[in-house]
Amino acid sequence: MPIARPAASVALEGFELRVLHLPLVSPFTTSFGTETAREVIVVRALTSDGEGWGEIVTQADPLYSSEYTQGAWDVALRFLAPALLDSAGTGLAPEDVARVLEPFKGHRMAKAGLELAALDAALRAEGRPLGEYLGAVRDRVPSGVSVGIQRDPAALAEAVGGYLDEGYVRIKIKIKPGRDVADTAAVRDAFGSIPLQVDANSAYTLADAATLAELDRFDLLLIEQPLQEDDLVDHAQLARRLRTPVCLDESIVSDKAAADALALGSASVINIKAGRIGGYLEAVRIHDRCRDAGVPVWCGGMLETGIGRAANAALAALPGFTLPGDVSASSRFYARDIVTEPAVLEDGHVRVPTGPGLGVEIDPVALDDFTVARETVTR
Repeated sequence: MPIARPAASVALEGFELRVLHLPLVSPFTTSFGTETAREVIVVRALTSDGEGWGEIVTQADPLYSSEYTQGAWDVALRFLAPALLDSAGTGLAPEDVARVLEPFKGHRMAKAGLELAALDAALRAEGRPLGEYLGAVRDRVPSGVSVGIQRDPAALAEAVGGYLDEGYVRIKIKIKPGRDVADTAAVRDAFGSIPLQVDANSAYTLADAATLAELDRFDLLLIEQPLQEDDLVDHAQLARRLRTPVCLDESIVSDKAAADALALGSASVINIKAGRIGGYLEAVRIHDRCRDAGVPVWCGGMLETGIGRAANAALAALPGFTLPGDVSASSRFYARDIVTEPAVLEDGHVRVPTGPGLGVEIDPVALDDFTVARETVTR
């Protein structure tokens, strides 16, 4: 399903980058650490027709990914933004951003944020919603929630109960060695047959296959990224030993990576995170590949602000997204967001914005309050 009608070119004049520190409503613990605040880079594309917004979803430390905030800040300001401005001439089509940035190896999160800002600017100028541009077929998407590792299994069950009371339609719990079978059992025992999945964030090796096989008895939707991101062969071996579907997240860094994973049998479900794979256009390519192969996909989250959350809602409304994703209400993570109308939960769903571009407006006071660094590069 290629983009039906490309976005208009934008006359790029510059990019403004900000590092934000947003306090989380509660600590978020995974197998690789605990976050109490979200460090993120917000991108503003400056054009002759207005502006556009993007988000670079790196974290402060290179624990989830090799990319991290200061590295993304440096490469975006020193190499990526200048390359886009040099190539813009009288205009640059958002569909050409990836081509212009291709000579710079890696740094997919930084590239995705710049591409989204250019895309938002172009679509705002056209008065065209991002969802329509990507090929959305729904006006709202089912919302799952990601629950971090808690103090003990009882505390986890209590936390899950609170999210179910709020109306979330799917629960994902984080696991790691020593906090896996008992935690999953506590949730299953407390809440019966709710849609439930687990996420290991690469915490295991193939030597742990017997432990992971114990999770089969809980009738999970999937187990997400049990092994290291480059272990596609080991994931294929593990998948043959489990009844629970294996889903890949960190391993899927591009459409090529998705193709390799499917060819090897490393996964039967794919988690698409546009901010991790280089952008929303690459996300559509992976979606199309998986849809054609009959492989279900869902939209993962990176604790995005209202910018990335709006874009994720638009992406998750494509037809191949058949499992509830992590497009939760903003209040799941933030008491105060940087957009004027943060995403809210309505009957277990989040609405796809219908305004031009991302369909959200920035709250300039909140943006300034959370900014800890700011720099602009111009032509």
